[in-house]
Amino acid sequence: MTPPATPGNTVLGAVLITGAAKGLGRAMALHLAAPGRHLILHSRAPDGPSRAAAQAAGERGARVTLLHADLARAEERERLMDGVAAATGTLGALINNAGVYRPTALADITPAEWQEVFDATCGAVFHLTQRAVPLLKAGAPARVVNLGDSGADRIAARVQATHYHVAKLGVHALTRGFAKTLAPHGITVNQISPGFLENSVGAPGSPLPAGRLGTFADVLAALDYLLSPAAQYTSGANLIVSGGWNL
Repeated sequence: MTPPATPGNTVLGAVLITGAAKGLGRAMALHLAAPGRHLILHSRAPDGPSRAAAQAAGERGARVTLLHADLARAEERERLMDGVAAATGTLGALINNAGVYRPTALADITPAEWQEVFDATCGAVFHLTQRAVPLLKAGAPARVVNLGDSGADRIAARVQATHYHVAKLGVHALTRGFAKTLAPHGITVNQISPGFLENSVGAPGSPLPAGRLGTFADVLAALDYLLSPAAQYTSGANLIVSGGWNL
C-alpha cells in the first residue's frame, strides 16, 4: 500500500515558491523545509518578513536561496528566473503562489491597477512557468502547482476585485494548457483553489457549509498529494479546498 503523502516523500529536487514571505506561501515554505531540500523563496521586497521566512526554513535544515522581484514587471520576472537558474540546474517543483488581491469595486479600478493585478497574478504564472520549463525538464519527474481560488473554474459576475478574479480564470486556463503541453516531459501541472482561509481579506457573503474558515493545513494536505509520487498521473486538475463554499 502506498503510504500517505508527507513532506518526507514528496519531490526532493529544488522547489521554487513565489510569494513565500508570509501567509500561505510562508506556510508552504516551512512545511516543505527539510534537511537536503533546496528551497528557492521569492518575495516582492527584501524586507523583514522575507528574511524571517528564509531563516525559519533554514532552521528546519533546508538550504535556502532568497530572491526578490516585483512579479508585475516582466523585466523583474526575467531577473528572478536568471537568479533561479544561477542557483540550481534543475527544479523538482514550481509553486506559483504569489498574487495580488485588491477588493476594489469594478467601476473604481484604474487601467494601471488592472494591469498590475493581472500581470502579478496571471502574467507571472505564464512567464515563470515558461522560463522554468528547461529546469523542470532537467529535474523530471517534476511538478508545477498553481494557486487559484474557489471560483477560478467558472465565469460569473464579479463586481469586487474583478481584475483578481479575471486573473485567476487565466491561471486556470494556463494550468490546463501547460498540463497538456508538459505531460510528455514528465511534468505535471495542477491547481489548488482555496476558499476563505484564516488570513483571507474580508468575510464570506454567506455561511460556510463546513462551518469554519479554511486553514493553511487544509491547503498543505492538497499540496502534499500533488507533490507526491502518488500524483504522477494527475495533471490538469483543480483541487477546490473550500469546505463546500462557492459551489
